[in-house]
Amino acid sequence: MRFDHPAVPIALIAILIDSIGFGIVLPVLPSLIVDLGQVDLAQASRIGGYLLAIYAVTHFFAGPVIGSLSDRYGRRRVLLISLICFGIDYAFMAFAPTLAWLFAGRAIAGIAGATYGPANAVIADVTPPERRGRMFGLLGAAFGGGFILGPAIGGILGDLGPRAPFVAAAVLAFVNAGLILTLMPETLPPENRRAFNWRRANPVGAFAPLFAAGGAAALLIGSLMWQIAHMVYPSTWSFYVSIALGWDSKAIGWSLAASGVSMMLAQVFLIGPTIKRFGEDRTVLIGLTAGVIVFGLYASAGEGWQIYALIAAGSLTGLVAPSINAILSSRVDAANQGALQGGLASLASLAAIVGPLVMTQALAFGAERGHPGGAFLLASMLCAATFVVFLSGVVLRRGKLA
Repeated sequence: MRFDHPAVPIALIAILIDSIGFGIVLPVLPSLIVDLGQVDLAQASRIGGYLLAIYAVTHFFAGPVIGSLSDRYGRRRVLLISLICFGIDYAFMAFAPTLAWLFAGRAIAGIAGATYGPANAVIADVTPPERRGRMFGLLGAAFGGGFILGPAIGGILGDLGPRAPFVAAAVLAFVNAGLILTLMPETLPPENRRAFNWRRANPVGAFAPLFAAGGAAALLIGSLMWQIAHMVYPSTWSFYVSIALGWDSKAIGWSLAASGVSMMLAQVFLIGPTIKRFGEDRTVLIGLTAGVIVFGLYASAGEGWQIYALIAAGSLTGLVAPSINAILSSRVDAANQGALQGGLASLASLAAIVGPLVMTQALAFGAERGHPGGAFLLASMLCAATFVVFLSGVVLRRGKLA
């Protein structure tokens, strides 16, 4: 594999380790909430949605600030500080005695930000536009790779108690920070840096370069709708399979690991050839079509083999985000890539505010009535709406599919 800059593989490793830390806690989250809150699984799913939402609310406002800070001070420094804060957060959550502590930990993590935005900016800094789609696909594959290892490890560590995976996640975050400190070179040269501006370091101002270019609105709206639909996985999966199939933390961990394998394989081996063959626009539409079908089938799945078949088919949805990112990143200059990625991080955070609240409520509402698949049915309908919005944006932007 040829990389355009030595910082790229370090950014990929950072995302891999960070996603391991995130995925490692998912299998035990239902049991931890049930234990701390003394509630049943349906109510625990609602609390899980609130936990994800409080992270997203704080990150929504912090995301553009982090992106703009990386445009001012460089990617390496911002990545390093973010990972140190995440390590502190996971350690904080590992010893949380009440649900209130869990919420405080999630708020801290949201303020600290995430590695995905600055890592995307690293790739945009050093990768030619024609190769960015593939590189963004590899970044998604690194995230998927973390979901292979993280949930599997978390399921195994869950035997030691629901807090053990949080300790492991803290250790991984600090290891990740060490890699950035010792191995990663800076990718943003001084001549491409710009002064920090609070007017631009906000969820609206961060998109100014895109709004100045025609056709951005439909891209941003479509991206937001897609991300809300895709939030059905992190916000409801552990609860959904626990309620619908009675799976324990190990079974949850292995299913999430299988999802990571499928997503990684799709983004490593499919995203590049698919974009080359069909173009970025059609690649997005292929992924959205897969989402409509797969999410709809999840709503009625009742057997383990059906879940795993849908996990494999659902890997095609991994084509959507890298392709949209490549389209958007090609529409801004080098000095604004960090602002763009910070803005996209805030867009993801906006979806992460709305998505968990809507999806967990749909899950709990259905589960209390014997039908826990309602969240996936809602996700399927959102994918269909996204298809229409994105297709209309392509027609307005280009007059035809590219």
